[in-house]
Amino acid sequence: MITKEQFESGYTYLEYRNLVDKKLAKGETTGPKNSEEYVQHTKMNVHRMNRWDKSIELSSDLKQKLESLKCPVNWLVLSEGWCGDASQNLPFLNKMAESSPNIQLRILLRDQNLDVMDQYLTNGGQAIPKLVVLDSTMNEIGTWGPRPSEIQEMVRVGKYEKGMNSEEIGIMVQKWYAKDKGKTIENEMLEIIANLDCVLDERP
Repeated sequence: MITKEQFESGYTYLEYRNLVDKKLAKGETTGPKNSEEYVQHTKMNVHRMNRWDKSIELSSDLKQKLESLKCPVNWLVLSEGWCGDASQNLPFLNKMAESSPNIQLRILLRDQNLDVMDQYLTNGGQAIPKLVVLDSTMNEIGTWGPRPSEIQEMVRVGKYEKGMNSEEIGIMVQKWYAKDKGKTIENEMLEIIANLDCVLDERP
């Protein structure tokens, strides 16, 4: 159960971006792992998010669905600045939230909120980003993440069936994101929105 207080303690997207930038300026990243590797990941992620923030154009179908939401919805995302998948998906989630007056987006740092993270494990792991969709009274009405289902399955096959190492998987994942350009997350969020009967209620 996620409380209203936990949700409201989260960062807005702009606050999150500012936090990551400030950490990076000091040669740090979010979370307890401030190794050079994690800092370099964060540096690349900032470039990705900057690029996506400037270039994202949501489909007309998705924008129409987002604009038609009738009830308040809370989107809580667990993330960290060093997470490559977060840098590829958070800008899209933010753009979607900005497209609807009824969506409020907040971001919690995973490693500062393990009590929340541990409610939303992926195959037993604390994989991020993880989106939890909540109604106005903080009841869970949907989840998404840590990455689009197609590349999630490709990672599973690569890791457990093909024996790919982490570097090979990382290259595969980034190539997939570069080719997909956010189309899959748009389609998957359309499915989530379509299942929110309350927020799509057309009655006056």
